[in-house]
Amino acid sequence: MQKTRSDPLAVRGARLVTPEGVRPGIVLVRDGRIAAIAAYADLPTDVPTIEAGDAVVLPGLVDTHVHVNEPGRTDWEGFAHATRAAAAGGVTTIVDMPLNSIPATTSVEAFETKLRAATAQCCVDVAFWGGVVPGNSGELPGLAERGVAGFKCFLAPSGVDEFERVGEPELRAALPVLARLDRPLLVHAELPSLLRVPDSSADPVAHGTWLDSRPAAAEHAAIDLLIRLARESGAHVHIVHLASADAVDLISQARSGGVRITVETCPHYLTFAAREIPDRATAFKCAPPIRDRRHREGLWRALEDGRIDLVASDHSPAPPRLKHVETGDFVRAWGGIASLQLSLSAVWTGAHARGLPFERLAAWMSDAPARLAGLGPRKGAIAPGHDADLVIWDPDAEQTLEPAALLHRHPLTPYAGLRLRGVVLTTIVRGRVVYEDGRTVAPDGGMALRRDSARA
Repeated sequence: MQKTRSDPLAVRGARLVTPEGVRPGIVLVRDGRIAAIAAYADLPTDVPTIEAGDAVVLPGLVDTHVHVNEPGRTDWEGFAHATRAAAAGGVTTIVDMPLNSIPATTSVEAFETKLRAATAQCCVDVAFWGGVVPGNSGELPGLAERGVAGFKCFLAPSGVDEFERVGEPELRAALPVLARLDRPLLVHAELPSLLRVPDSSADPVAHGTWLDSRPAAAEHAAIDLLIRLARESGAHVHIVHLASADAVDLISQARSGGVRITVETCPHYLTFAAREIPDRATAFKCAPPIRDRRHREGLWRALEDGRIDLVASDHSPAPPRLKHVETGDFVRAWGGIASLQLSLSAVWTGAHARGLPFERLAAWMSDAPARLAGLGPRKGAIAPGHDADLVIWDPDAEQTLEPAALLHRHPLTPYAGLRLRGVVLTTIVRGRVVYEDGRTVAPDGGMALRRDSARA
């Protein structure tokens, strides 16, 4: 991975999205960081300048929920493909999940293997989550010392043998450790006792068969358990990929009572509704499943009023054979949606349709994710001292998604054919242009990040 760019740079735009609001100005970059924000008219004469014009300049997106799958399952995705897709989508930092790679990132040794796999092939910056599985509580301090952003666990089966689910006993062992380490625990929150085996008499090519096997009650019961354990331990628990809008009030009430709990949802839950999913369209399969329209609209309301903290992609691709594209079997297909390159456009399309301003994207997809991963001092905002991670973006342009345009390893996504709003023009990582004019220009421009210091 590359060192920080040292050349000075200026980016001038009429619409910079800063913590203080949208304003015209010039972002002055030195040694890869934002040195200052100058007045729009004060164009420097001795510094190369990128003119954004009327395009929006957003802080680089931070996607805290990405399954890169390398090493071990690189044929599913891999760092090279994932980070190029990220750059094309305005994502300047990803945080890699501890599965579905082999080995899973559940020990210091496995983490070192992951770092070696990422070396010299990342287009954007990469941080890492560790994993909590049965019996690895002793590994957590060492992983934290090496700089993992936090830890992830599954209450339901993960789908891969090397990353076992945990129950209440394992959570009770891990949460006090994480509270001392001040690292969040990210949880796939579905209680397995409330999941159902898909009905053998039901049509396997119907999304409803899959949906009926993963009721919203499983999410609610898992969140109830996590709230209780977070209250007892004082640890920070983060609920990933919330699909049920009915669980939002549980989380809000717990937070009001002093429980350290945050929550994310995903672009697919904000975009699609269960009854709109065609038969055999296994690109839509995920867990928890996409629920009905009522939940979609409830998630949007909770995002708008701040009860949901952030949006992350949960990019979890797999080869077409594992998605059972030919048979359209929802029961047997791998549950994961590929969307890393599309998150910004998908969320903006929904936000714009609901009359929400584009500056809200910076809070949901840059600032809050950076803070969750402990990268906030360096990532997530256009502000002096932060890394010069910038996205020049046209919010008014529209495009019909053609799978061939995707830089994911496998161009299989439920967004295919959708008319999406917003086009990324240029992506800058630490002052270095990595993507512009529809192509990657710095395929090795990223670096590994460590929580707190944002350096590995």
